[in-house]
Amino acid sequence: MSDEKRTFTDEEALSFHRDPTPGKIAIVPTKPMATQRDLSLAYSPGVAVPVLAIAENPELAYDYTSKGNLVAVISNGTAILGLGNLGALAAKPVMEGKSVLFKRFADVDSIDIEVSATDPDEIITVVKNIGVTFGGINLEDIKSPECFRIETELQELLDIPVFHDDQHGTAIISCAGLINACHITGRELKDVKVVLCGAGAAGIASLDLMKAMGVRSDNCIAVDNTGVIYRGRTAGMNQWKSAHAVDTDARTLAEALVGADVFLGLSAKGVLTQDMIMQMAPNPLIFAMANPDPEILPEEVHAVRPDAIVGTGRSDYPNQVNNVLGFPYIFRGALDVRARRVNLEMKIACANALAQLAREDVPDEVAAAYHGQQLKFGPQYIIPSPFDPRLIWYIPPFVAQAAMDSGVARKPIEDMDAYRASLAQRLDPTAAFLQKLQGTVQASPKKKIVFAEGEEPSVIRAAYAFQNAGLGQAVLVGREDLVRENMAVAGLDPKDTGLEIINARLSDKNPEYVDYLYSRLARQGFLKRDVQRLINQDRNSFAASMLALGHADGMVTGVTRSYDQVLEEVLQVIDPLPDGRVMGMSVVLAKGHTLFIADTNVTEMPEADELVEIALQAARTVATLGYTPRVAFMSYSTFGNPMGQRSEKVRDAVAMLDEMDVDFEYEGEMPPELALDPARRVNYPFMRLTGPANVLIMPAIHSAAISTQLVQAVGGATVIGPLLLGLSKSVQICPLSASVSRILQMATVAAYEQDLMEAQT
Repeated sequence: MSDEKRTFTDEEALSFHRDPTPGKIAIVPTKPMATQRDLSLAYSPGVAVPVLAIAENPELAYDYTSKGNLVAVISNGTAILGLGNLGALAAKPVMEGKSVLFKRFADVDSIDIEVSATDPDEIITVVKNIGVTFGGINLEDIKSPECFRIETELQELLDIPVFHDDQHGTAIISCAGLINACHITGRELKDVKVVLCGAGAAGIASLDLMKAMGVRSDNCIAVDNTGVIYRGRTAGMNQWKSAHAVDTDARTLAEALVGADVFLGLSAKGVLTQDMIMQMAPNPLIFAMANPDPEILPEEVHAVRPDAIVGTGRSDYPNQVNNVLGFPYIFRGALDVRARRVNLEMKIACANALAQLAREDVPDEVAAAYHGQQLKFGPQYIIPSPFDPRLIWYIPPFVAQAAMDSGVARKPIEDMDAYRASLAQRLDPTAAFLQKLQGTVQASPKKKIVFAEGEEPSVIRAAYAFQNAGLGQAVLVGREDLVRENMAVAGLDPKDTGLEIINARLSDKNPEYVDYLYSRLARQGFLKRDVQRLINQDRNSFAASMLALGHADGMVTGVTRSYDQVLEEVLQVIDPLPDGRVMGMSVVLAKGHTLFIADTNVTEMPEADELVEIALQAARTVATLGYTPRVAFMSYSTFGNPMGQRSEKVRDAVAMLDEMDVDFEYEGEMPPELALDPARRVNYPFMRLTGPANVLIMPAIHSAAISTQLVQAVGGATVIGPLLLGLSKSVQICPLSASVSRILQMATVAAYEQDLMEAQT
């Protein structure tokens, strides 16, 4: 294996697989096992009930067992990666890795099975007899040509999808790349000339799929280690190679590549030379996918053909043909409609969906995975990144729809929009929360949201996404030339975004805003020329004035300045609500839990009366978001044990609430374990909370900020916000240098908040 670009040592790789627990997968129960009753339900005698139900109707196995979300990854180790036949046991690290990828990218449960057999009949018998356990079978690293027969026969014997990823995964991803390469270079699939080098499982499957998608058979030449596969050749042939034999005078790879548009390499290092590339057609597509070392390196290609579009199987070069873009989402879609097989229509749907996704604006999460490199559709980006968070909800619906249309789905999806939403929630805990807000905003009259830092590329992209999603009208504050220049940098056409741009210095509203702001600041030491300078040069002052005078409905800012500085600037222009308290509230989202934490950003050391105001404001907001607030006042003290200065203030706040007529549950002071876990309250029978708390009132700003940042840093939860509450106008302040997705989140919250304000008035 080449060490040229490897970023780890052999020992690091071994340590990764060994420590702290050997291997990469484990089994975790999905039901509680804490009591005798739990055990009785999980096993004997309770388990007899679903046993009898399944015996009567086998389809019920999908309802009462994990079958519907369980895939077997099966190999005999005869073709491990690019390492050859190393045996079944040596394949186990790879198959465990495959199982991890299923879970990580599509929330599909998977178990690896290594079969110590090389006879195809034995493998077929084993898999046939265990197939009833699973919702799908992923065959892996089984050598050609046996893999063709094994997959074909198992698909006929089993009533679940059987998918040999070495064949079809590579075929689907390379077809997606071919679609986009043709799009960029102005070609049609029916016109491209394709040369395949490496007529094994992946190569033959790739040619099969390309032909099914429109590439003409007489435009395809396959080459193996004997030479061109032509009609009449007898040496080294089999039925699968014969299917791709053509009439041609070419006998070598070099001859076949003369005038070719596409090189499809699944062979060995060094097979493709610069001289061969020189003979290809203009703007050639070169997929050098041999593993671990490609047929030719991209830099070698570009040295002689700068017009080439190059892809490899490696993650350290652009346009990686990575099977993880295919198999998790194909199985996700197939499992969700209980498909009987993965057919040609589903593979084509997946390839087309991947090609479409690559043309969309690339989220910041992808840039983070590539050390800040901002990717956009073009010769260096024709295939989506495996780290694109949209894959989980973008690709499976295309696959599921194709299964339904082609008649292999046993459980059709009735509401595809709801299905997409459920997919987004599987891996992203923020999805359900944000979808609720977005649904309300999209159903309401469109709000005008002003993005104060409109010259920033991230802000421009977020504003475009906001408007493009139908969430409202986006307004960018900035100098027109610079905004349009940065639109182009962000990969957007300045003539086609539909975004409104306002230059604060040149706005015809400028005099009106100056008069308004001067009336507020004249007795605070500001001269009129000082206010004029604020309106001209400070975009927060200008944008907030738009809100104050009704020229916009909401405002998003904070990307280029600290939270405190921005809040101070906004408060010069916009008043708090008469009965509100200006405060920050963070939303902590994890699977099964949504917590609201306050105050995270404004009041450093609140007194007891301020804690009461924070609790009232937080409870009101949580209720408007559709949750029943259960408020817990946090402390290191548990109902007076031990007592301290801060815990006394918390106790006083609870006592003040006791004297008030409030419509929500509250309790305190207490540590998080009592707030969140009712089972721990046995020693405190007087507690008034009827369930886990969902609103946590922190005794001071440092505890609120530290707790939310710690949860986010450790992982397992996502934090939205902090949301700015208590102003008379809808303003949201993003974290400094916020990503596009964070800015979009805050813009959505701003629009939602304005909807609530209008509903309340």
